[in-house]
Amino acid sequence: MTGLLVALPGIIAQLLSGAALLAGVLTLATTRKPALALSVFLDLLTAAGLLRLVGDPSWQSITTAAVIVGLRHLIGFGLRIGARTWTGSAPGPGRAGPRSGVVVDRLLRPAWRR
Repeated sequence: MTGLLVALPGIIAQLLSGAALLAGVLTLATTRKPALALSVFLDLLTAAGLLRLVGDPSWQSITTAAVIVGLRHLIGFGLRIGARTWTGSAPGPGRAGPRSGVVVDRLLRPAWRR
């Protein structure tokens, strides 16, 4: 019984990883928005990574969860910057581009805190 309780979070995390891939593909197929599909995929992968930390976490599972969270933040930042440059026009001779402090601030502060 104890062996099952120790192995259960790992099994659920693997199932959640598969569900993340399926949900990302379905989101992309229904909405045709790659940024949204990638966001759904990375959010569920983050949940699976955190679920692996249940019980007796190893350094490998801690590192995996940290890498997934870091990638999620970097990819989200890249998508926000890319969407802004794709929809917005380039700075003309009279307009200045974004300051480096603003870019760093946007990288470090999540979108829901703005």
